[in-house]
Amino acid sequence: MRIRTAATVLSGAVVLSGLVLPGAAQAAEHPGAATDLRVLASQSVRPQDALGGTTFKNGVVNKGKDIVLGVTGKKAVPVTFTAFDEEGVAITQAFLWQGTDSSSTDTITGGLESDDYPTCTETPVQNGYSYSCKTVFTIDPAVAFKDGNGTAGTWKLFLGAYDLYANASYDDDVVRTKIKRAAKLTANASPEPVKKGRTITVTGKLSRANWTTGKYSGYTSQPVKLQFRKKGSNTYTTLKTVKTGSNTGALSTTTKAGSDGFYRFVFAGTTTTGSATAPGDFVDVR
Repeated sequence: MRIRTAATVLSGAVVLSGLVLPGAAQAAEHPGAATDLRVLASQSVRPQDALGGTTFKNGVVNKGKDIVLGVTGKKAVPVTFTAFDEEGVAITQAFLWQGTDSSSTDTITGGLESDDYPTCTETPVQNGYSYSCKTVFTIDPAVAFKDGNGTAGTWKLFLGAYDLYANASYDDDVVRTKIKRAAKLTANASPEPVKKGRTITVTGKLSRANWTTGKYSGYTSQPVKLQFRKKGSNTYTTLKTVKTGSNTGALSTTTKAGSDGFYRFVFAGTTTTGSATAPGDFVDVR
């Protein structure tokens, strides 16, 4: 990124790095993330301060895909965006946040900070400078979401910047993404083998990550498709839709044996939970 003077850039970096205050809404692995973004937003709208002119667009989180997290293991989530400023930018900062007002403690329900300041490549353009930026959020659900599963759902990308004169700019809703709880699905068809025309019972269970307990628990009252693939075919056909049990997420349904093939359950997912497909279970029909 273009540097006009070392002192100017240093002042911007110091301001950004110091934006950490106590706060209640800290659902992030980096404890200061939620409060960092509130202070950055509130500082940039102070009437006595000179507002920066940096604008942001083309935000992409996780290559445009939902962020689906289990109960263990860290996931690296890439983020890219572009920025423009007439005079040049000294430093940028990125957050993922959830809530309705990024400047209020009471309305932020979650905050995640990128691993480091975004890396930006500067290109001189007409009337200013364009920046192509990238960063990574490494999310550990066992740490970031251990206090509750309610943070699953829609999150927003918050981007802030200081220009070469330490004037602040921000956009708290550049693009939106979904952070979802991972799902698991099983299927077992029996009896095996079975005579043609006899009843086949297919059982299974749908469960999803519980970030609070660190385990998977049954996902109840959800629609799940029973599908069949004939031996020698590559295509599954939906036979019926059934719902998971109201207590444990268990599945049980019946169908008539027609020919050799594979049975499986398929769950499409919800706004808070990822999709899941059970491995096909083969039944020999005689």
